[in-house]
Amino acid sequence: MFPGADEYGVEVHIDDAAVDRLLAVGPDDVDEQRSSAHRTQSGDVDAPSSLSFSRNVFLPLTTACRYTCTYCTYYDVPGEATLMSLDEVRDVVQMGADAGCTEALFTFGDAPDERYTEIHRQLDEWGYDDILEYLVAACEVALDEGLLPHSNPGDLTREQFESLAPVNASMGVMLETTADVAAHAGNRRKTPGQRLNTIRAAGEEGVPFTTGILVGIGETWRDRAESLLAIRALHERYGHIQEVIVQNVVPNDRSDYERPSIETMRRVVSMARVALPEEISVQVPPNLSEAARLVDCGVDDLGGVSPVTDDYVNPEYAWPALQELADIAEESGVPLRERLPVYARYLPDEFRPSGIEAAPAPRNRETWIREPIADRLRGGDVHSERLRHVAHGDGPLSTPET
Repeated sequence: MFPGADEYGVEVHIDDAAVDRLLAVGPDDVDEQRSSAHRTQSGDVDAPSSLSFSRNVFLPLTTACRYTCTYCTYYDVPGEATLMSLDEVRDVVQMGADAGCTEALFTFGDAPDERYTEIHRQLDEWGYDDILEYLVAACEVALDEGLLPHSNPGDLTREQFESLAPVNASMGVMLETTADVAAHAGNRRKTPGQRLNTIRAAGEEGVPFTTGILVGIGETWRDRAESLLAIRALHERYGHIQEVIVQNVVPNDRSDYERPSIETMRRVVSMARVALPEEISVQVPPNLSEAARLVDCGVDDLGGVSPVTDDYVNPEYAWPALQELADIAEESGVPLRERLPVYARYLPDEFRPSGIEAAPAPRNRETWIREPIADRLRGGDVHSERLRHVAHGDGPLSTPET
C-alpha cells in the first residue's frame, strides 16, 4: 500500500512480478514489449502515426499553494501571492483566441485559500466562497471567449469534480510518484494517497484526465515502475486517463536537483509506453526534455504549448516555437498534428474524427463531455469553427485557411 492510501481508502495493488518485468524494459525493448503487452486483434501494434500537441494559454489563477515542495518555483509565500481578476483572465484568453489557441490551461496550488488569508479575503470581496467557485467563473469566461478549459487545481474530491466538470473539457493532476520522498517534506506535504484519491475521484465522476510522473526528485527505479502501474490500474478501472506526462525535474532558483540524463529519460519513457494501455498517450514537455531523442521510446504527444504566455511553473524554460515542434516531428519521421485539450476518443460522435473509436462511456453518465463544452463546440462563431476544425484533425496542424 502506498503512503497515505489507507487514509483515503484507495486500494491499488501492484503485482511484484509486473514491477520486475517493467524494470527490465529499455528503449530497445519497446516494440517487442508493446506487441506482447498491447496486442490488437490483428496481432499488430502500430507505432505512433504522428506527434500531437495542444495550442494553449497558461493562466496561473493564483500563485498560492498550501504545499511547500522543495523543487517548486511556482508558489509564492503568503503576502506575496497574487490572484488573477476575471478581467485579466478575459484579456489573456482573448489574446489566445486571436492567436488560434484552443485551450485555456488554469493552474494553481492546492487549496490556496486555506493557508493564504489575503487570497481568501479577496475571493470574499469578489463574492466567491472559495477558489473552486472562482475557477468555475474563470472557466466560463474562457468558454465565452472561445477556448476550452483544462484545469489543474490540485487534489479534489468527487464532489468538487462534479462542480468543475461541466465547464472543463478535461482536467489533470500530476501523481509525481507513489513514493514518500524528501522533496515533499515539511509540515505541509502532499502524499501519494491524496494524489491517487484525486485520480480515482476523477474516474468516478467521468472526467477525461491527464496525470504523470516527475523524474529525479529522489524516487527509485522501482518507485517509477510502481507509479506507472498505479496509473494503469486506475485507468483500467475507470477508462479516464487520456495521457501520462513523463517530466524530468530541472534545476531552478529554489532547488539544485540534477536534471536526469537522457539515458534515464529514454528508459523511463520506454517503461511508460510498455506499462500503459495503447490508448493512453505518453507525453514529454518539449521545453524541459530532449523530445526528439525520446520519440522512438514511445512519445506521441508534446503537450500544451503556448504562443502567447509563459510556462509559469518552469519560467526559466521557454516554450518552443511551433516550427521547433515541426522539426522534432520531421526528425522523427512523423507528421505534427494539433489536438484539443480533450482527446478525440472522449468527444461526442459529431466531433470525433473518422477512424477514432469512442471510449466506453463513464460509469456515472452516458457521455464524457458535458453540455457547456458540447455547446461551445456546436457554436456558430469563428471560435467554435476553429475548435471543430482541430477536433476533426483537418490538415497537418489543423489550421483553417484564411
